[in-house]
Amino acid sequence: MDPESAVVKLCVLGIEAEAAGRRDEAAARFREAWDARSNDLEACIAAHYVARHQPSADETLRWNAVALELATRCDHDAVRTFYPSLYLNLAHSHEMQGDPASAAVFYR
Repeated sequence: MDPESAVVKLCVLGIEAEAAGRRDEAAARFREAWDARSNDLEACIAAHYVARHQPSADETLRWNAVALELATRCDHDAVRTFYPSLYLNLAHSHEMQGDPASAAVFYR
């Protein structure tokens, strides 16, 4: 991933805000990253983080599914290292929805 990408920089700021307990600021930085996306890889990264700050399990699941879908469109080696986290988050979202069968598919 390009450390000079505006999306990556915004996500780093969001992660730092999360670590400091500033959840609203983190959510805002991740949403800015989504708005700044210029390709599927950047969109995948941003969606992955946007998912973490949703008001409902349904929206979290939706954003995690968006992130995985965008990853499948990428023809970029960098996205390969991102798949374990994408699948883990999607599995957890299904688990939180009370759908253990779908969760198990993504955990595998």
